[in-house]
Amino acid sequence: MKNFKTFMAEWPHPSDQDLAVDKNTNMGAFSDPSVIRKLNAWVGTIAGSYVLPEDAIHNLRSSLSKIGLSFDEVPMIEGNNGSFNLPLTSFGGRFGKGVNTPHDEFEVDDGISHMVEGGLALIINYEMDEDNSYRLSASIK
Repeated sequence: MKNFKTFMAEWPHPSDQDLAVDKNTNMGAFSDPSVIRKLNAWVGTIAGSYVLPEDAIHNLRSSLSKIGLSFDEVPMIEGNNGSFNLPLTSFGGRFGKGVNTPHDEFEVDDGISHMVEGGLALIINYEMDEDNSYRLSASIK
């Protein structure tokens, strides 16, 4: 019969497992291309085939809000295919004083433009299938 100490020594501990996640990646550093690549992989899995494209956009909005990214209202989907370019905002944007801001001015931006020139945008492409459902693809650029 094994004692508890032997049993615990044989049991694999979660910290002993080498997970495929890089724990040193700052996912808020949008200027890092590996962060954008990981975000695009995640956003690409959310988009897919939906009966109503509004469901996909709702899922995208909900999932991106969990990491602090948001986008404005989506225009009405018209026609059999098309594309939207929606600017992203990080945590509602920035408002306040910077080191070099004059005393009578404020810095107001999307919270991303100071890291990535021109900011980031969510690009949603849609296409209607023959069964009247929509296939969506999304990426961040």
